Amino acid sequence: MSEGVKKFLYVNRKAPHGTIYALEALEVVLIGAAFEQDVELAFLDDGVFQLVKGWDTKDLGSKNFAPTYMALGDFEVTKVFVEKESLDERGLTADDLMELMYEDEDDDWAEKPSIRIVSREEMARIMAANDVILSF
Repeated sequence: MSEGVKKFLYVNRKAPHGTIYALEALEVVLIGAAFEQDVELAFLDDGVFQLVKGWDTKDLGSKNFAPTYMALGDFEVTKVFVEKESLDERGLTADDLMELMYEDEDDDWAEKPSIRIVSREEMARIMAANDVILSF
């Protein structure tokens, strides 16, 4: 990475509905990526619910913004870390999560998964490796 370019980690800790945090975080990530920030995402605690597939928000009276996560790869957001312990504590597995993909230009545009399940210990190392951490 060139000098002066900072790595940004956006940490998502809140459930997708009931507050504005999840939607606001997603909007900020897309804006940052559009301005070519080096963006990574982390989902832990109740934030893991943001990536659960099959949201149905009609009874909540709120917009279903889940499809927007599918655009992350188009904005070159290819590192989406999900804490395994947070999934386990909520009775979730990787199979419960949306399939987020990106096209790897270094590998003949092969589609690859963006989501990486990591341990709490690995998440701490990821956080330490970033210059800026924004928590939602």
